[in-house]
Amino acid sequence: MTESTREARLSAAFVKLADTLTDEFDVVDLFQSLVEECVEILDTQAAGLMLLDAGGELQLVASSSEEASLIEVMQLNAGAGPCVECFTTGKPVTVGDIEATGDRWLAFRQEAMRQGFKSVHATPMRLRGQILGALNMFSIHTGELGAPDIAVAQALADIATIGILQERSIRESSLVAAQLQHALNSRILIEQAKGVVSESGGMTMDEAFATMRKYSRDNNLSLTKVATAVIERRLDPGRLAAASVTQQPPFRRD
Repeated sequence: MTESTREARLSAAFVKLADTLTDEFDVVDLFQSLVEECVEILDTQAAGLMLLDAGGELQLVASSSEEASLIEVMQLNAGAGPCVECFTTGKPVTVGDIEATGDRWLAFRQEAMRQGFKSVHATPMRLRGQILGALNMFSIHTGELGAPDIAVAQALADIATIGILQERSIRESSLVAAQLQHALNSRILIEQAKGVVSESGGMTMDEAFATMRKYSRDNNLSLTKVATAVIERRLDPGRLAAASVTQQPPFRRD
């Protein structure tokens, strides 16, 4: 990607992310847009986003692929890895050669290499000293991200953090916790719905997610509402999968 092309893409990404910051923005879609933009702009192959839940536990809320999800969940289960360390310290963590980390994060190294990733950069999601999570980018190539790329990653993470902590939320800390918990709960529903659509349509989990997301945007619905409708069978998963390239009539609301 040329510098001019990347600058244009970055400007478009900021506009896209800023457009989500409306009174009733879909925080799940915001996070998904963030990881997808990171993959495109920073020329990485996968990205994931971890957030702190209301109970003080770090959880995965968005990922660009199932491979990234596996690595992120593995780190969370092990309680160790560059992404977990980034959150814990509040500082960026860059690993230019995952294979060379030895036993430092053994479980992470093995899973990352199994998925074909050779380097990772994790950047904290923070605002005024408060660490909410970590944005993590994975590459199939060795080598650390350069300073300009690291700055871009932090800027993208910052705008998403601002989205979470808008003025209407930061006035009351309980609202911040509720919004983050909503995102985590939504993620669980979406993962369940992905499995249903994948099974019904004979497609991969990534394809199932793309189908659900397209439907949500085509019908001006949140991903959470679409996932709930699939699970409750108000939106037929088989028909949704079959209509993945054409618009399907809205689901029943009763």
